[in-house]
Amino acid sequence: MRIALKFAYNGEIFYGYARQPNLKTVEGEIIKTLIKHGFIEDTKESVFQSASRTDKGVSALCNVVAFNSTYKPKQILEKLTKEAGDIIFYAIDQIDDDFNPRYAKSRFYRYYLTKKDLDVDKVTKTLAVFTGKHDFTNFARVENFKNPVRKIENIVLTESEDFLIIDVFAPNFLWNQIRRIISATQKVATGKLDKQEVVEALSNPEKIVDYNMVSAKPLILKDIDYDVDFYYDKKMLDKTKTIEEKIVENL
Repeated sequence: MRIALKFAYNGEIFYGYARQPNLKTVEGEIIKTLIKHGFIEDTKESVFQSASRTDKGVSALCNVVAFNSTYKPKQILEKLTKEAGDIIFYAIDQIDDDFNPRYAKSRFYRYYLTKKDLDVDKVTKTLAVFTGKHDFTNFARVENFKNPVRKIENIVLTESEDFLIIDVFAPNFLWNQIRRIISATQKVATGKLDKQEVVEALSNPEKIVDYNMVSAKPLILKDIDYDVDFYYDKKMLDKTKTIEEKIVENL
């Protein structure tokens, strides 16, 4: 049967998400754990797939892997919730045999941007430029085989005492896309760029510009939405809240 598994992690603890030889990564640790308990034999035989390969330093309150296993979902989750590792496993379900976690209905990322010296009105107006369907060549690290066109469904801005909290919703994202969008927005909000320059960079992707990236540490993958009725371990789900609290405390 095919299994979908939800989990959370603090990105500072790992050397990125994707498995790498001799380095502690999120994907690598998950694979080792599943093999250790006999839930899978290897990644190829189990058709192991990940939903989102977050950058080094980026955290997640919800990421998803899928794999084939002979074990029942609740058996798997019960065993994994007893792990005392750096990954919190908290939800599981049996899904269709052709399920690929890369294809989600929507993804939700949150970024905590320090408010100091920022013009909030400029932040709001600049972020609005990025909503909708665009070629994000100038606002992402686009691999050769990737289509640079993506659709951002919504960007919601709220304020706390110290931060502007930027929530971004889209079915999928390009590598470094959010961090580059926020870097450009921050530059506009501090007077280093004019908003029109950002508009032109978005409208004319053939004219290459680079507005750099903000830090990965304040970026959190908050949720990934599927038409899947996950079974949740409430105690483990509650534990995921502490990840975001600790990240914000250390910014």
